[in-house]
Amino acid sequence: MQNAHLDELDLQILDILIKDCRTPYLEIARMCHVSGGTIHVRMKKMEDLGIIKGSRILLNLPKLGYDVCCFVGIYIDKTSSFSAVTEELAKIKEVVELHLITGNYSIFAKVICKSIADLQDTLTNKINNIIGIERTDTFISLSQPIDRNIQL
Repeated sequence: MQNAHLDELDLQILDILIKDCRTPYLEIARMCHVSGGTIHVRMKKMEDLGIIKGSRILLNLPKLGYDVCCFVGIYIDKTSSFSAVTEELAKIKEVVELHLITGNYSIFAKVICKSIADLQDTLTNKINNIIGIERTDTFISLSQPIDRNIQL
């Protein structure tokens, strides 16, 4: 989506929300020197355009017992299997992101697990059992020194 429909105020609103999505509309209005109604109208416009898709809570996963983050490169046996494979991967709760990519893999998945044993079970009994997956390569994340949204 091009930002041809966005003006400087829209970008200012998005910048504020990227920093803290819980900022109240009236606070955004004060920061932007406009009325609260203007912020509501702009937010509705950006939602209707599909620019704002919702808001999320960010969890500290290790504090909840999810200590293993990894990325799984997935080889699909043939392109006709792709749709069925993605549908099956979507059913696995440990798969939190799925990316269609260029390069050696067909799909790159982000997987979050509680332990290495949990990861092994997810790989062996869930992911690698999906019909259409030829094989996988797994990369365990040791740390995540950068975690941010894009800055406008």
